[in-house]
Amino acid sequence: MKKYLAKLVAGIMVSSVVLTGCQGDAKPAAGDTIKIGVFEPLTGANAAGGQLEYDGIKIAQRLYPEVNGKKIELVVADNKSDKVEAANAASNLVDKEKVSAVLGSYGSGNAIAGGDKFKAAGIPAMGTSCSNPQVTAGNEFYFRVCFIDPFQGTVMANYATGKLGAKKAAIFREVSNDYSVGLAKYFADEFKKITGDPNAIVTELEYKTGDQDFSAQLTNLKNAQVDVVFAPGNYTESALINKQARELGITVPFLGGDTWETPQFIETGAQGVEGAVFASAFDEEHPITEESKKFIEEYKKEYPNKSISGLTALGYDSYLIVYRAIEKAGSSDPAAIQKALLETKDFQGATGVINFDSNRDAVKDAVLKQVKEGKFNYLDTIKPLNN
Repeated sequence: MKKYLAKLVAGIMVSSVVLTGCQGDAKPAAGDTIKIGVFEPLTGANAAGGQLEYDGIKIAQRLYPEVNGKKIELVVADNKSDKVEAANAASNLVDKEKVSAVLGSYGSGNAIAGGDKFKAAGIPAMGTSCSNPQVTAGNEFYFRVCFIDPFQGTVMANYATGKLGAKKAAIFREVSNDYSVGLAKYFADEFKKITGDPNAIVTELEYKTGDQDFSAQLTNLKNAQVDVVFAPGNYTESALINKQARELGITVPFLGGDTWETPQFIETGAQGVEGAVFASAFDEEHPITEESKKFIEEYKKEYPNKSISGLTALGYDSYLIVYRAIEKAGSSDPAAIQKALLETKDFQGATGVINFDSNRDAVKDAVLKQVKEGKFNYLDTIKPLNN
């Protein structure tokens, strides 16, 4: 009897394995699903920016949940606003999750840290707001939907000289942030070129991510004779710099980059950030395409009382442009998706019409915004340099 029971149990176990194997062959885990990785900082110093971009990605997925008869699954990997963690998150998406493409990241340093992994695996990645040129340089698998820092720096230098009449400037950079260091350089180079003065940058001040007290740097700034301050960096530290500068009686205009467009910038800086001007990718009062209108309508359904950040629009576009590439490729194969992305032309996104240059960088407009009465207000739209 015992031998009979043992054989019966063994037979059931074998049958179970066989059935499980047959079910797997009939419907593979990835057969009806395409995995797209979300590579964003959802915790840490950059969390607010990463969440804004993720919001846009989720809105796009709700509007476009299936492609070529397959559902799209978002696989989220929090890169935790840290370069080491970003490399680990990238490895997880590639090695464990076997994603077909990746979206992100907020923070150029995070994107650069994950880029080698995506390149080695041949997985196309679509950058959101990571605007440092090094993100895509030498990496044929990294693309981006945002403009890059040489253009952004030029836009802000032209605003400083043309609109503000500035002849002397100060740089205030976050030295632990690739984005801040790179953008500050592009602004400085263009500012000196426009003014024709190699000494137009009077002082260059530095701080590190996480710093809270900027009194020493601001004391030096107060003693410098400048017409404008360019201070690109993370939204929290930038807001504190603006706020503490005003408290010290520094009244010169402060200019920054697209990272400033988060609610936390205004919440932290309060009256201190009034008048601050920065570059953005989008303005909800000035939709450019039909897709812009579609995105705005869908966003307002979920967040009726919130203004739309350019970061959220970029997240939306990152998903949609990869979606279109998968649709065109007729495949979830990463190589086929990359090929389709390379062939992208006149993509109609929420942030406007996007074409890629030879470095896979988006050629597109920039929007200028200013903080006024506690809100981000539209100033102007600036065309790409080659237009």
